[in-house]
Amino acid sequence: MGSALPTTHKALTVPEVMEALRLSRFKVYDLIRSKQLRSIKIGRCRRVPADALRAFIEDQLEEAA
Repeated sequence: MGSALPTTHKALTVPEVMEALRLSRFKVYDLIRSKQLRSIKIGRCRRVPADALRAFIEDQLEEAA
C-alpha cells in the first residue's frame, strides 16, 4: 500500500490506519479509546470508517492552524 489513504475501502483495518497515520498499534487504539478516532466493531474485528479517518486528519489540521 502506498502513502495515500486507500480510496476504495469504506472501512479500514487497524494496520491500514497505522500505515496511513504512521503511528503504532498502541497509539491507534489509544485514539479509538479516547474517542478521537471513531471506529466500529464487527464481531472481534475493529474497523475505522474511511470518513472517520479523514475527519480525524482534518480536525488535527484545524487544531494545528
